[in-house]
Amino acid sequence: MIEGLKPYAEYEESGQEWLGQLPAHWSLLPNRAVFEEVKDRKHPGDEMLSVTITRGVVRQKTLLSDTSKKDSSNVNKSAYKLVQPGDIAYNKMRAWQGALGASSLRGIISPAYVVIRPRDKANSWFYHHLYRTPIFAKEAERWSYGITSDMWSLRPEHFKMIYTVLPPPDEQAAIVRFLDHANRKIDRFIRAKRKLIALLGEQKQAIIHRAITHGLNPNDPLKPSGIPWLGGIPNHWEVKRLGRVTNLLTGFPFPSDGFTQKSSGVQLLRGINVTPSSIRWDDTVRWERRPADGLDKFALKRGDIVLGMDRPIIASGTRAAMVQDQDVPSILLQRVARLRSKQQLDAEYLLFLLRGRLFAEYIAPIFTGISVPHLSPEQIRGFTVMLPTLEEQKAIVDHISTETVTINTSIDRTEREISLMQEYRTRLTADIVTGKLDVREAAAKLPDLSTDIDCSSDAKTQDEELFEEPESGEE
Repeated sequence: MIEGLKPYAEYEESGQEWLGQLPAHWSLLPNRAVFEEVKDRKHPGDEMLSVTITRGVVRQKTLLSDTSKKDSSNVNKSAYKLVQPGDIAYNKMRAWQGALGASSLRGIISPAYVVIRPRDKANSWFYHHLYRTPIFAKEAERWSYGITSDMWSLRPEHFKMIYTVLPPPDEQAAIVRFLDHANRKIDRFIRAKRKLIALLGEQKQAIIHRAITHGLNPNDPLKPSGIPWLGGIPNHWEVKRLGRVTNLLTGFPFPSDGFTQKSSGVQLLRGINVTPSSIRWDDTVRWERRPADGLDKFALKRGDIVLGMDRPIIASGTRAAMVQDQDVPSILLQRVARLRSKQQLDAEYLLFLLRGRLFAEYIAPIFTGISVPHLSPEQIRGFTVMLPTLEEQKAIVDHISTETVTINTSIDRTEREISLMQEYRTRLTADIVTGKLDVREAAAKLPDLSTDIDCSSDAKTQDEELFEEPESGEE
């Protein structure tokens, strides 16, 4: 894909830290000379669009169909802004996270968003690639203002002051052509890897489901389970509600204005930290403990099972995990459930129950919540548990662990391949749109592509859009 790509012959310092050296024949201009802001309103009948972090500008109905988000736009849309094909739209509150993109669609967006239109000699799709790079995200963050990161806003007057590159029009077109071609190849690779992960996941689920619903001895006599679609279970197993064999606690409602990043604070376990594979602390907030603050009962310990109550099921599975040594000390935040097994229930067996198909099929029809699927403590307690003896539970855990170790290794390796390809895409795009690599000759040799331009990134997971701003608000 990049064979033969070389730097340009001559460079000059741009004077802009985020751009570094640029090809000597490229121009450097403030954004006000490259774009004009557009405030075309009074088109309430046009299609609603959304500006997303992962995919840029998309149809709102597509976004809503892919996630559990609801339409939160105003009934009166006369103040909404029109976006024409070739315009660039961005979310002021999320530009520093990448919520920006060129549009191939005509439609309207929230009046709180910004619409800019390229002037002569500016190719909107070139800037789509440039402005969705991490290096521009940092520059957008530098120009954003607000009390906290949740309130940072890249205002139009400040966007216009950012200096940007302007390659010759034919080079912009060559760069767009090359990146479209590269992205299609990368997307095909990632789709194939995700299909493989899905197949491996199905194999793993089949192993788990068979073990936790019918045990390890195919010759055990069976009795009715009381669940019509499940059929019989081993005769000596008990059937109980989850609330009878666990102690369930939901987290404390810590106010976000008290969150801190200071290392002296204790980690707060939020729903975002609970994934189908483990607890991850990539996005961590902390809380300053005080003597006798009454929070001890919310402290987590090794072996606790935690379950995300908001959107508990995502594309890669149920958001349930076991607390490990590296996860403590930490305190449970609201909308996360902690389950501590009683003596007759093994914690690892419980984790397999929650991650299995049985639990997913139980909770899918009973979600509550208007915009985000949510589980209540009562719904969690009401889950029917198939309960072998404690000794048999441990044997089932060992069996599942042994039978799935190769599958888990394959999934981990494939996910790493996807991650490396995504990192490669990011670095390649940044190097090309800032002139570190010359693609003119390579682009000229590429075969014709469809005229239906698709500059979106690879398919997202269901929880990647959780932090977008709602489609409402006024300027």
